[in-house]
Amino acid sequence: MSAHDTVPDPRLHLGDAMSRVARELQEEHGDVEATLRSITASAVATVPNAEECSVSYVIGRSLVEPRASTSELAKELDQLQQQLEQGPCLDAIWESRLVLVDDMGSEERWPRFAVQAAARGIGSMVCFQLFVVGDQLGAMNLYTRTPGAFDAESREIGQIFASHAAVALAGAEHEEHLRAGMNSRDLIGQAKGILMERHRLTAQQAFGVLARVSQELNRKLVDVALELTDTGALPGDGGRRD
Repeated sequence: MSAHDTVPDPRLHLGDAMSRVARELQEEHGDVEATLRSITASAVATVPNAEECSVSYVIGRSLVEPRASTSELAKELDQLQQQLEQGPCLDAIWESRLVLVDDMGSEERWPRFAVQAAARGIGSMVCFQLFVVGDQLGAMNLYTRTPGAFDAESREIGQIFASHAAVALAGAEHEEHLRAGMNSRDLIGQAKGILMERHRLTAQQAFGVLARVSQELNRKLVDVALELTDTGALPGDGGRRD
């Protein structure tokens, strides 16, 4: 290599890569599970040296709920932290947006987890915080078989990726909640219409019937409405309530 030759900086293309990833994540249009799967696949393709990825939700610093992963191994490693009640997702990531395990074979913060992860072939891992809501944390976890693989460049790109992923995930969850709310209102409206036509009730009276059945049976109002629209009868009385 001559003195005038330069080594290409992979970060020069990071903007283009992240723009592509952002478009891919936004294309899921409110499908949370599809967004989670896209995050894990795109993370492995984008972050240098990443071989496996998982997204997990951590609830109350004690329950790890695997949500998406690129392999059974990544999912198993998430579940392992809950079983052992220790690991980066259950501890330090609450205090920091990034947690690095540089060498799983010599890791001392979570010794039981480290021993079993190393036995499964994991050399290093890094966790990125996606969100914190109440006592629930979202984390993106990257794994590789090589110790020391997640250098400064990998962590920088991973952090930028995690920021994009967090925005996409929040948008998907918000859209899903809105859609669920609209579907619930539609169901309740249909159920009210059935009662109004069948028993000559006003809209307010029909809603009162649904609310009373919901309270008496300790069931959600939308579930009562769903059963009525599906079967033509209110739960528990064959539709004879008026």
